Amino acid sequence: MNRSKTILTALAIGALAVTGSAGAAGYPDKTVNYIIPFGPGGESDISARLQEPVFKAMTGQTLAIQYKPGAGGAASWSQLNGMTADGYTVMGTNLPHIVLQPLQKDVGYQTDDITTVFWFHYTPDALMVPADSPIKTLKDFVAAAKAAPGATTLAGSGTNSANHLAQQRFDKLAGIKTTYVPFGGTGPANTALLGKQVAGSWAYTTVQMSLGAQVRCLGVAMEQRHPKLPDCPTFKEQGFDLVGGAYRGVAVPKSTPADVQAKLAATLAKINADPGFIQKMEEGGFAMLNVGPDKMGEFMAGMKAQYGALAKEMGIVKK
Repeated sequence: MNRSKTILTALAIGALAVTGSAGAAGYPDKTVNYIIPFGPGGESDISARLQEPVFKAMTGQTLAIQYKPGAGGAASWSQLNGMTADGYTVMGTNLPHIVLQPLQKDVGYQTDDITTVFWFHYTPDALMVPADSPIKTLKDFVAAAKAAPGATTLAGSGTNSANHLAQQRFDKLAGIKTTYVPFGGTGPANTALLGKQVAGSWAYTTVQMSLGAQVRCLGVAMEQRHPKLPDCPTFKEQGFDLVGGAYRGVAVPKSTPADVQAKLAATLAKINADPGFIQKMEEGGFAMLNVGPDKMGEFMAGMKAQYGALAKEMGIVKK
């Protein structure tokens, strides 16, 4: 009898040890799988790859980046809560995607199903054309669009993305009609732009930074010009009140332990404070953002209200 109790006690201690190793105290103690719900080459991929070496230097563990594109991110977000909830499976998350997609149709998830632990940057929208385009200025662009309604085709990174929202908003502000062509991420949209499959592109400041002299930036949706793009005027200074972009963060399955979520958020905040990381992000055209658990509720409530109102105005709310 005593021997049986000893065996049971040993098994219990072993179980506790295993449970403890998966908790926040030792987190992370193995590779963390970082799922990007888009293809390679876009801003979600670029920022994740900038995070990866800093994460490894700080934690000693690898951030293994994987791509699972589909339905503008919805294919992965709809599966997130069915994945292993131990902090070792995390996923990139995006605004306005996770607000607009469920408003338009059934995409397999609701906005509140996505548990974002940290928003770490945003990319302002930017309108650009190939460098050799006859369109030299935003004024030229508006004139061309008015002359042939619907004929001006513009690439963008998916339906109901920040790019799509910017196209819809600017068309209304300028009194024009353009045709938005959604692609499965910024990478394919860039290819279409450079290959002149489209007349222009609704992209981000990051795209202008990466493509450089191959494209011409007609306007950027910021309050002030981006410090790394002094030659690209804001829409506001050209008479259009357009400010916005895409926000990116990291989410986990909803049932991930709260202490593990907190530890992950703290690690991401620490990465976001690293001077070398900040420099590389800004040089790439990103704008830093720090929204952790303490500000998450207020931030998401504001974004849902803003995008919800825009969705109704644009007529994309599902019946």
